[in-house]
Amino acid sequence: MNSPLRVLQVEDSEADAELLARELKRAGFDVTWERVQSGAGLETALDRGRWDIIVGDNSMPGFSGSEALALVRARGLDIPFIFVSGTMGEDLAARALEAGAGDALPKGNLRRLIPVIKRELREAEERRAHRDTEAALRASEASHATLVEKAPLGIYRSTPAGRFVAANDALARILGYASPADVLTLDMARDVYADPAERRRLIEQDTYTDRVYDELEATWKKKDGTRILVQLSVRASRDAHGQVEYYEAFVRDITGQRQLEAQLAQAQKMEAIGRLAGGVAHDFNNLLTVILSYSELLLQDMPSDAPTRDDIEQIRKAANGASELTRQLLAFSRQQVLQPKVVDLNAAVSGIERLLGRVLREDIHLECSLAPDAGTVKVDPGQLEQVIMNLAVNARDAMPNGGRVTIETANVDIDETYVQAHALAAPGRYVMLAVTDTGMGMDAATQARIFEPFFTTKEVGKGTGLGLATVQGIVQQSGGFIWVYSEPNHGTCFKVYLPRVDAPPSKAEAVAGDLLRGTETVLVVEDMAAVRAVTCEMLRRFGFTVHDAADGTTALQLAQALAQPIDLLLTDVVMPDANGRDLATQFQKLHPRLRVLFMSGYTDDAVVRHGILEEGIAYLQKPFTPRSLVRKVREVLDAR
Repeated sequence: MNSPLRVLQVEDSEADAELLARELKRAGFDVTWERVQSGAGLETALDRGRWDIIVGDNSMPGFSGSEALALVRARGLDIPFIFVSGTMGEDLAARALEAGAGDALPKGNLRRLIPVIKRELREAEERRAHRDTEAALRASEASHATLVEKAPLGIYRSTPAGRFVAANDALARILGYASPADVLTLDMARDVYADPAERRRLIEQDTYTDRVYDELEATWKKKDGTRILVQLSVRASRDAHGQVEYYEAFVRDITGQRQLEAQLAQAQKMEAIGRLAGGVAHDFNNLLTVILSYSELLLQDMPSDAPTRDDIEQIRKAANGASELTRQLLAFSRQQVLQPKVVDLNAAVSGIERLLGRVLREDIHLECSLAPDAGTVKVDPGQLEQVIMNLAVNARDAMPNGGRVTIETANVDIDETYVQAHALAAPGRYVMLAVTDTGMGMDAATQARIFEPFFTTKEVGKGTGLGLATVQGIVQQSGGFIWVYSEPNHGTCFKVYLPRVDAPPSKAEAVAGDLLRGTETVLVVEDMAAVRAVTCEMLRRFGFTVHDAADGTTALQLAQALAQPIDLLLTDVVMPDANGRDLATQFQKLHPRLRVLFMSGYTDDAVVRHGILEEGIAYLQKPFTPRSLVRKVREVLDAR
């Protein structure tokens, strides 16, 4: 099969052009050809189609082959060009070759022309293939460069001495620089590694092996000095002698990831401690109820000058201290029952300001800077006071030589930018409560642990280590978060953020008077015999008619057997055969007007949801005293 060949002849002789075409056909080419004899004709032919080869006569009137070659090359076309002329001297042939012609032949030797054309076609194809290869290589390099430049991971190449040879945009962003060019000026040991010795250790580890080191972790520093934790995948590139020429590495900033992992671990630890605390508090509060109640009853029966009265008071005092400890355990583990109300934060601070003045020493000055437009929040008022008090006491203890405590309030809107820098925060509208002291401050290591339960920097016997853990538990259970900033010798600032609500403050509840007696009938359901016995004893002392049962089944049977109606069901929440909520539901089907008061030593989903007391439910937290028990009973009965 003949090879197709498109030939453009720059020739003034039609006969010579036809002769060349016949020779090419005879040589096995399927020839398509055209003849031109002027510059305009050549331009038109070049515009009209693609040509495989150009054969030009160098001696034509008005237009020479040299001019034709110059026109073709001016267009940037790599078409083989062969001179064929009847007057071709050696000097002219040499100049033609220098100008870019493939060859120069006399017209009388057309047989030689055929091999020359085949050679030129072959070399032109090789040049095209080479150009295509180079173009593909350039495209590949450009694609690779784009891949490196746009990669989300930092990528760099560095010398063993610690100079960057290449870096991408992501690495510049990780280090806080404007461009890779800025990174190339850095010395890794001095400007990148927080500890130069760490780079030396990594280099020594990587120098004597050919393997790629994945997931190495190192501490780097950004342009502004901020320390970050990075994960490196490093490969050493070696020369023919096995010496390291440079290192290639992928870099990922894992600072945020490690922080989240630490927070998760802390949350899991707190959850485990919380479950333990809840279980312990339930049993412990039952025991404390018995101790506190009998202590109070003994003191009521004892003359003021009895020799054993002080002993009983010490027992009561110790039990109250234990009760506070269990309350803190429940608070930090977020298992305390909250009774949220809409609270004016400014009013809450003002209401406790005088008490704070007594808690703080005389050498500590208290300042309150309350924003007039500070909004309302929905929190348990008693727990809010506990938060303020704990933070104030913490500030006091941080200033053994005196100083200033400042309490501030303000409305704050948290956006996504703030959340990115404060992992525990959530976007939204908040009211901020800030407590700032001028005390000794804390270093980063201490700040990392201050909310851990039982962690304290105070002397043995000076603190339980639960104060700040309790604050955090209350704040988080109320839907907020807490943030702390401190520097050694420059004081500390705690900022509590509580969700802002669009509602007026709740009305203050009426306080029960001193008349706490009653004649109503109360059914006490409690599985722990000692708690049941002392509860019944306390209620009887205050005039109530009391019946008791150890479980729900017995309570239902007793209620059906009693002649007089039951006015109040006082039931424990957690019992072996049924929870208090289910028991109350069964009772209220039989006695629709029955009032119910739940009691428990810790939260339970039977009466609370996520530690928040449901609307309309009466609840008494164990341990309780005779007066607190009867006051709550009277409150529930009088709410008819």
